[in-house]
Amino acid sequence: MNNYKYTAPCLFGVEGIAAGELERMGALNVKAENGRVNFTGDLNILARANINSRFCERICINVGEFSAESFEELFEGVKALSWEEFIGKEDSFPVVGYSINSALHSIPDCQSIIKKAVVERLKSKYKISWFDETASEVKIRFSIIKNVVSVMIDTSGEGLHKRGYRRKSNEAPLKETLAAAICDTARIFPDTQLFDPFCGSGTILIESAMMAMKMAPGLRRFFAAERFGFVPEQVWREERRAAQDKILHNIDFRAVGFDIDPAAIKLTEENAQKAGVAKYIKAELSDIKDFTLPSGRYLTVTNPPYGERLLDIKQAEELYRVMGGVFKKEQGKKFFVISPDDDFEKLFGRTADKRRKLYNGMIKCQLYMYFK
Repeated sequence: MNNYKYTAPCLFGVEGIAAGELERMGALNVKAENGRVNFTGDLNILARANINSRFCERICINVGEFSAESFEELFEGVKALSWEEFIGKEDSFPVVGYSINSALHSIPDCQSIIKKAVVERLKSKYKISWFDETASEVKIRFSIIKNVVSVMIDTSGEGLHKRGYRRKSNEAPLKETLAAAICDTARIFPDTQLFDPFCGSGTILIESAMMAMKMAPGLRRFFAAERFGFVPEQVWREERRAAQDKILHNIDFRAVGFDIDPAAIKLTEENAQKAGVAKYIKAELSDIKDFTLPSGRYLTVTNPPYGERLLDIKQAEELYRVMGGVFKKEQGKKFFVISPDDDFEKLFGRTADKRRKLYNGMIKCQLYMYFK
């Protein structure tokens, strides 16, 4: 079976975690770059990465890369690539993408030129002059960064953060891939006891439970490449079965979430049910001021509301002070808090043992880690 070049876009700050995950899956030539991970592998890796990745935003086949500063160079560069390997005579192939710091900056013009180049290539290969585009959709994605063009086939469809369990969310949800990266950094085990005092729609609780169970996040959803003619159905069956076989049942993991909003508690319970992890998750109505950690070893992972999202700055700062009083330094207690506030440590009253830069959407944050 052929080996393909793949590109997996991911959130800034998560590249190293995503690269490690892909290596463990059996991907080859794994290399983390800014905002993405490149790797190679066969079609089983394509399906495996889509089904199992907790941290990648999507999985794309990298069809080709070249430099272009004119529309003629863009056209010829795209036309030279083997599109017939991926696009059938009746497939539709919409084009989407972006350009940064490049001579070719008009996105609509780039889309049009790339589309024309692919059509011309397929015309010559299939010996037909018209494409109905009535069959499967094979989406072409492009990026032009400093005049370097990358053209890719999107194999995921909807972004991989859409696991299928969160139909609705509260006002300021944490992206599932980011929640998973935070949980991975905090180290989740099958016997972890976890708290989230600001659980919202339950994303941290659910992602941590899935991690503890070794449940693949993509088991309950469909991927674009399942309709691609060049990817055998057997590949998907094999990889789904392998992922299903890895799930741990009846583990000692427990995750408890708290929130002041009754709607958030209901939403957490509904989402946990949809995700198949409800037996390991409990959600209760409680204010952070009344929050007390029981004795023993516990992990607290949380995404408190902050000024740029739900509260004004003064309210957020007061919240951090309250948290500092509640999250006391104590043997066996570890705290992982994500916040965009540069003064978080001062307000919390304690310097973090370690920090990690992450992005929540376009908001630059720090993950403050207290584990000593």
